[in-house]
Amino acid sequence: MSRTAAGHTVRQPTDGTTIMMRSILVAAVAGVLTAVLAAYLLTAPARQSRTGTLAGPDNAASRVTNAAEAWPICSTIAAMVETPDWAALDPDFAAGKRAIGTGDWEGAIKALTNAALRDARNADIQNYLGYAYRRLRQFDPAMQHYQQALTLNPRHRSAHEHLGEAHLAQGDLAKAKEHLAALEQICLIPCDEYGDLKRAIAEYNKLASR
Repeated sequence: MSRTAAGHTVRQPTDGTTIMMRSILVAAVAGVLTAVLAAYLLTAPARQSRTGTLAGPDNAASRVTNAAEAWPICSTIAAMVETPDWAALDPDFAAGKRAIGTGDWEGAIKALTNAALRDARNADIQNYLGYAYRRLRQFDPAMQHYQQALTLNPRHRSAHEHLGEAHLAQGDLAKAKEHLAALEQICLIPCDEYGDLKRAIAEYNKLASR
């Protein structure tokens, strides 16, 4: 015990009491930490599930769009080789087609853009421009050129196919099917463009169902 300045007697805690109080405090802190850790571990699977759904590489939409360039892409362009009739083409148009044949997308865009300045109503040039932009995954200009090709020639089979494939690459299956239906009406009998787009849609559906 001790006395205050006013002469009052104050009882000091004994060593046993101090030890007991410390033990109680330590136990309380340990209990809180244990509860927090348990709550974290119990909710971890849910957090991982949400993360996987939103950003995981196995997300269906991600798989489909990332695999877009692996689909059958326009068998007529893939098999394109220079023929004697190219000599009658605008030199830049011919150069653009050669660049597409070798996979030089930027070179194709440069040459075809020059050709389009001299022949603004050529749907083929617009279609090839759209194709080159699409292979660079620059979808905005690709869509614009495809639409311009179809404005100039609504029955342009290759533009319908390419635009349908571009819609698939952006996850728009409904729009791709619209162009497949248009090709079915235009071709009447099976044509390469219809077959290519139909195979691309089938591949899209297969990837989306995994």
